[in-house]
Amino acid sequence: MLTSYYTVKGDGKNEITIQKSRFIAHVKRTPTEEEAQEFIQSIKKEHASATHNCSAYLIGEQDLIQKANDDGEPSGTAGVPMLEVLKKRKLKDTTVVVTRYFGGIKLGAGGLIRAYGQSVSEGLNATGIVERRLMEKMTTEIDYSLLGKVENEIRSSNYLLDQIDYMENVQVQTLIQSGLEEQFTEWMTNITSGQAKILSNGQLYKEYDV
Repeated sequence: MLTSYYTVKGDGKNEITIQKSRFIAHVKRTPTEEEAQEFIQSIKKEHASATHNCSAYLIGEQDLIQKANDDGEPSGTAGVPMLEVLKKRKLKDTTVVVTRYFGGIKLGAGGLIRAYGQSVSEGLNATGIVERRLMEKMTTEIDYSLLGKVENEIRSSNYLLDQIDYMENVQVQTLIQSGLEEQFTEWMTNITSGQAKILSNGQLYKEYDV
């Protein structure tokens, strides 16, 4: 699993007008190619009367799945420029569809490349970008008498206090950056003078706005 990567916040839409043509960028997070294709088809159905519904997507940790479709625009003037914007932003698991309603003025190859690139870029800005960081969930089991000290230390550190479970002993759940398990364990052992039971409790991604 990647320790961190960038993707879109969810799904969004943004419209711009260039030389009387409407360019509507539709953006969605798509962890699988099947979801990407379903999203593209849904936009094509929604905008069946549009002149073009061009698309591009990047899927997978190593971007092994990437496709671009000009949907009738001159070859290389829509899908590829759209895909290049995704690559430049270093996004993963992201699909974009740009719907064009022709306004009567031809833009030429260079104009189309700029228009589709701009449409995707502004669509991404409107949707929002997040960084997903791989975190380790650490469970620290302690006596109730240590809770105040442990909670204060975690809150004033770079670690993230996730939740506190009040059981026979207190279980403090902390999210730490993956790879820092030994450092955290040593730190917590010192704080509690060795009176804590510290376990790794799985991994998850936490999202941060970019």
